[in-house]
Amino acid sequence: MIKQWIVPIAFILVGLLSGLIGEKVIFKKLRKLVTEQQIPGGEIIFQALHRMTFLWFSLAGFFGAIIYSSLNINDDVKSLLQKTITVIFLYSVTLVLARLTAGFVNLFIQRTEGVPASLISNLAKTAVLILGTLALLQTVGVEITPIVTTLGVGGLAVGLALQDTLTNLFSGFYLIISQQVRTGDYVKLDDGYEGYVTDITWRNTTIREIKNNIIIVPNSRLGSAIFTNYHLPVKAITLTMDVGVGYDSDLERVERVTIEVAKEVMEEIAPELMEIEPFIRFHTFNDFSIDFKLSMRVNEYFDQRMAKHLFIKKLHKRYQQEGIQIPFPIRDVYVQNNGTETSNIDLN
Repeated sequence: MIKQWIVPIAFILVGLLSGLIGEKVIFKKLRKLVTEQQIPGGEIIFQALHRMTFLWFSLAGFFGAIIYSSLNINDDVKSLLQKTITVIFLYSVTLVLARLTAGFVNLFIQRTEGVPASLISNLAKTAVLILGTLALLQTVGVEITPIVTTLGVGGLAVGLALQDTLTNLFSGFYLIISQQVRTGDYVKLDDGYEGYVTDITWRNTTIREIKNNIIIVPNSRLGSAIFTNYHLPVKAITLTMDVGVGYDSDLERVERVTIEVAKEVMEEIAPELMEIEPFIRFHTFNDFSIDFKLSMRVNEYFDQRMAKHLFIKKLHKRYQQEGIQIPFPIRDVYVQNNGTETSNIDLN
């Protein structure tokens, strides 16, 4: 009786031991080699095969134990055990293919600027899992036609129950296909929320504010909202600032000095845009000043803050050096003393 168990146990132990050696030694060395050589897609393959080496060797050991066992096992039980091992093996292969699909889709998307990875890669992975499961059922002799028919009929009920979820899913697809919103774009919604789009998932769009808070917006909400995308059609935008100078100023000199300062700021912030020169346009005779608007280019929306900061500092210093005044309101107040005398007080 004991001799009958020797061969099955030997197969099982060999399978387990081979799995451990393959997972802990060979697999790790191959992964280290691929990482050092920086082979494209190598890390994706090894992540997909994680723990599978041990599983496959173990299944092979159990399968061999069933086939070459001299134990008196009922044929139906033996067939059931073989089918169970086959199902586990085929499902593990399907899982590996799904991981590989999601990984290489992510790799491709990372090379395509602005395309969100989560939604597309998850859908690709889900499609492979569904197709693999149907193929697995067909392989083990399960008729899949009734299943597909049932899924089709049941899909109507599920669609009604998950109406909001499906709306967000298709809205996410619409946003991706239309390229109205891409990852990395800076957007401002009509309700005041603004920030960089970090991802578009099957349900939500994630926006990171400048202060590093995360805003979660349902795809359906974003698809129907009025919003401004500051990265379309290009990232570079025109920064405008209102400035006023005194009435005794030489406007030709004001224009020359202001443009020189704007160019200095552009050389620090956006040197690649220097071919588009800044300019000013006088537009108003105000109560205390002649007002004009400065326009200059910056690389993207967020650069406006630093550009304004530098421009105000540099322009204020330069105007002081050039003797150009930025006027401020002055109010004259007359105070009557004892009904006969008045005094003049200037309030600056």
